[in-house]
Amino acid sequence: MTEKKIRVVLVDDHALVQEGIIARLENEPSLEVVGAASNGAEALPLVAELKPDVVLMDISMPVMNGFEATERLRAEQPNVRVLILTMHESREYILKLIQCGAAGYVLKDVSASELVNAIKTVYSGATYFSAGVSQSLFSQPDLTLQNDTAPQQDALTCRETEVLSLLAGGASNKEVARQLAISVRTAETHRQNIKNKLDIHTAAGLVRYAIEHQLID
Repeated sequence: MTEKKIRVVLVDDHALVQEGIIARLENEPSLEVVGAASNGAEALPLVAELKPDVVLMDISMPVMNGFEATERLRAEQPNVRVLILTMHESREYILKLIQCGAAGYVLKDVSASELVNAIKTVYSGATYFSAGVSQSLFSQPDLTLQNDTAPQQDALTCRETEVLSLLAGGASNKEVARQLAISVRTAETHRQNIKNKLDIHTAAGLVRYAIEHQLID
């Protein structure tokens, strides 16, 4: 009896990276890359159509980034496991993606065998973090335990994090609404909630915060 292959969809906005990852996985008999998308907005209907077991998700992508795409997939396709595959090893990114529902987080410099192992692990229902990710996640003290009054990015929802990234990049409320397919009033509400949660009430302050937390370059 033929063993069921783990069906994988890859989401990454760089064609060369896509080709390289697919090449790394194509010789693994237990896996099958059934589709690829260049951003989260493309990934949502593709995953709904192909029903993969695991989605390999990058973070920094145009149109819809990995934060919102992961959160949306977990809500719309709860049986699909999302494994983050990225070059970012920021602790804030890791914590936020866990909050968004990611089952694992792997850096792009891992070996092909480790990537295959990560895919199999999250497919089995467990979580997987590569060594560099675990070091970033657990080597720093949890500031929320040390100072409950300090503003924390973790207080932001995934959508608020995305809105903050757009605002810090210079987008107006109307542009945020258009890019996220929400109303201008909702964008304004998100903006106010972000300011209140972070206790930052100027545009310059939001930009500085976003840069410090690697939400924009």
